[in-house]
Amino acid sequence: MRAQMELMRIIINENSDQQILFLKEVEGDRMFPIVIGVFEAKAIERRVKNETAPRPLTHDLLASTIELLGGELQDIFINELRDHTYFAKLRIRRDGEIIEVDSRPSDAIALAVTVDVPIYVAPDIIDEVGQ
Repeated sequence: MRAQMELMRIIINENSDQQILFLKEVEGDRMFPIVIGVFEAKAIERRVKNETAPRPLTHDLLASTIELLGGELQDIFINELRDHTYFAKLRIRRDGEIIEVDSRPSDAIALAVTVDVPIYVAPDIIDEVGQ
């Protein structure tokens, strides 16, 4: 079982390398923070604000590559929390099969926002860190 989440807020501090985003349950009230890098935070913020870049950014490039290789990003899944580090999977459908690709959660969320696909989190993670 996976819990669907939505991006609730991004906090960008120009004076720090660590930014924070908050995910909130779609069908619930729990939420939790993830510390991410400034590049990923800016990429996510651009997508949320519908800002476009003159040339493809990294997450645009990855989305195009997945599509051109015959795949379709189905969703992303934050599946593990180990030693204060989150782990995620890109779940790509190709030829009727789901291929899971290891990813940092920040990149996975940036790609999910780029392609507009669901974000899921393992329930044990929400149970452990959900507020």
